[in-house]
Amino acid sequence: MNEKIEKLDRQILKLIEERSALYLEELRSLTDEQLRILAVNPADLEKIVSEAYRGPIPSENIVKLLKELHAQTVLLCRPLNVAYLGPAGTFTHIALLEIFSDAVNAIPQKTVPDVFDEVERGAADYGVVPVENSSEGAVTYTLDELLDSDLMIVSEKFLRITHSLVSLCDDIKRIKKLYSHPQPLGQCKTWLRNYLPNVEIIHVNSTSKAAETASWDKFSAAIASEVAAEIYKLGVLARGIEDSRNNYTRFLVIGKKDNPATGNDKTSIVCSVKDRPGALYEMLKPFHEAGINMTKIESRPDKKKMWAYNFFIDFIGHREDAVVRNALEKMKENTIFLKVIGSYPIRSHEQ
Repeated sequence: MNEKIEKLDRQILKLIEERSALYLEELRSLTDEQLRILAVNPADLEKIVSEAYRGPIPSENIVKLLKELHAQTVLLCRPLNVAYLGPAGTFTHIALLEIFSDAVNAIPQKTVPDVFDEVERGAADYGVVPVENSSEGAVTYTLDELLDSDLMIVSEKFLRITHSLVSLCDDIKRIKKLYSHPQPLGQCKTWLRNYLPNVEIIHVNSTSKAAETASWDKFSAAIASEVAAEIYKLGVLARGIEDSRNNYTRFLVIGKKDNPATGNDKTSIVCSVKDRPGALYEMLKPFHEAGINMTKIESRPDKKKMWAYNFFIDFIGHREDAVVRNALEKMKENTIFLKVIGSYPIRSHEQ
């Protein structure tokens, strides 16, 4: 190795050692709850990189390195159990690793309700679940659980989704069965119509389960990640089979408490309006009057009352901001119920 590079490497390692020691000293003064929050929502490392880094390696990769260093240090003080929609190799699992690093104890669950249950009963500190896809829309199981559960949204993660067709078979023309979760099927429907129009499609709980099931039958295939293909020793017959190259899934981290304000926050609520003309307009009017930016509204049928709907709404601001508190109080005048389901730092698609 070049002597100058080796010298720099030693300097980098020494700085990491000094940073870790300094940060550990600071972390030991924090409460258990403060450490738990830091583990899922680190400091604004993106801002630091944008201000201080000008190197040739993409800045997002440098951010990942710093987040990994942050996570490893925090988890020395506060180990975490995190439930997720499994098994290993699902896109939810990949999102979990990008949020927390592989230092956490990741606990796979078969269904979204199982993830909520693990956190509610204290077997996991946090849960990671998908909530919406840029192509196929909402993950309704997650919305239903958010409505009924007392758990809060504590963070979000946008993950670029790239699907692959994986199989033991080396010839796509010999594939007779295709295993997949319904969401990836919707995201790949044009490709499937063109290349596998007559295949038998079988729904399973996750992309990793699809890969596992396909590993039992040489003439079957699965839509899954390449991580899952590697786990179950499958070959990749086709890459990038999703219909949109701008295919993102938004994942939520759920826990028993949300976060203090950071100055760059988003809040999620769920509510139901009174059945009268203009009720939805009147409910949303306080947002306009307060200058609050609403970023999403999603309706979901109320399972307890026919032809009634619940509305899931995201907007900019923290639940403890005075302007947000006032707007929510005014909204309650035009709702049957209103529940805040979390305030958390805003994340972009690149974070």
